[in-house]
Amino acid sequence: MKTKIIKAIVQVLITAFVCFLWFACNSKEKVKQHQKVEMTAADILGNPNYLAISYGGYRENSRDIQPTIEELKDDMKLLYAMGVRIIRTYNVQPQLPHASNVLKAITAIKKEDPNFQMYVMLGAWIDCLYAWTGLEPNHDIESPNNEGEIKRAIALANQYSDIVKIIAVGNEAMVKWATSYYVQPNVILKWVNHLQELKKKGELPKDLWITSSDDFSSWGGGDASYHTEDLVNLIKSVDYVSMHTYAYHNSHYNPEFWKIPDNQQNISDIEKIDNAMLRAKEFAMQQYDSVKNYMKSIGVYKPIHIGETGWATTSSGHYGVNGSRASDEYKQGLYYKHLREWTRKAGISCFYFEAFDEQWKDAQNPNGSENHFGLINLKNEAKYPIWSLFDKGVFKGLTRNGKPITKSFNGDKNELMKTVLVPNTEYNR
Repeated sequence: MKTKIIKAIVQVLITAFVCFLWFACNSKEKVKQHQKVEMTAADILGNPNYLAISYGGYRENSRDIQPTIEELKDDMKLLYAMGVRIIRTYNVQPQLPHASNVLKAITAIKKEDPNFQMYVMLGAWIDCLYAWTGLEPNHDIESPNNEGEIKRAIALANQYSDIVKIIAVGNEAMVKWATSYYVQPNVILKWVNHLQELKKKGELPKDLWITSSDDFSSWGGGDASYHTEDLVNLIKSVDYVSMHTYAYHNSHYNPEFWKIPDNQQNISDIEKIDNAMLRAKEFAMQQYDSVKNYMKSIGVYKPIHIGETGWATTSSGHYGVNGSRASDEYKQGLYYKHLREWTRKAGISCFYFEAFDEQWKDAQNPNGSENHFGLINLKNEAKYPIWSLFDKGVFKGLTRNGKPITKSFNGDKNELMKTVLVPNTEYNR
């Protein structure tokens, strides 16, 4: 009898021990899964598994017509299917609840699917005094609206700390060609320092990264006039540098790289086009290196990521048939491919501009280039850069505006190539 009792006790102990081990291992796995989901900016930026993109969900020709939460959810699901895990928004102005609604949409999807991951680089728009008023902008004084914009960004970053991983103070807010609204670097520095101080006090998440997203020249990579003490202090204050580079626009404004070299005049048209797009990639890489070299010259070594770069597919102006002839889906496809390959290999996040076409940007000119930077157009067509994703079936069962995603040109590359022109630099700019 004693032997049976002892054996029973041993069996119970063994069973309990096995259960304990299973529970412990399962708990560790759950912790690992939780840790995997709760990513920080430091984990996400430069991570090839966390594809970045710039996002605006506006469908109509005016931002007065805001996309609904359901429409934003559709977009988030499409982006997730494309491999995107972090998006960039631009403002939190009270009359434009787009960013806050994006956060609501992501939260709603996460409740439906706990495994869903989408993070946000939240933009706070910064203006100078009298920007957009009809009065002469005063670039040395900031708009009184900036304080409210920063407060709203802070509130959203705290409310959605599981989603908002970065705050960007301003968008192209320091570059001097933004004549309608640019400010001096000391304004950006003021607000970046303010946010960094809130992190120290525990009034913002300590892992939240703070930056400003601006043209490469604004970060010291261009004209020496930008090399000021305030810029040096700003670079030292941000957690990383978010720089913009646009070979597309420079095909008109700075076209030397776009010209067909003398030794390539006799090659085929397709070779001329392919080589031009390789030069466009090199153009972006050179601007990236110029910022890196300036930062090195001031003794600062911290991450640099690309906050914006992109390529439009239609232009009735500078980049169309009577201009540089940069605009078409084939060239967009090559640029997208080259930039993704380079940045993945280099450990750089690239918030490619942009996910979807938006027609409000040049509402009076439907064929204006600013309306056509998206990878998916307003007819729900995946453009050439992501035809391969369509072919893999990633959009199956997903819709936008109640309609499925199809392929531009019905997937006929021969039809697409009829729209592709050799780069032109022999025109009056």
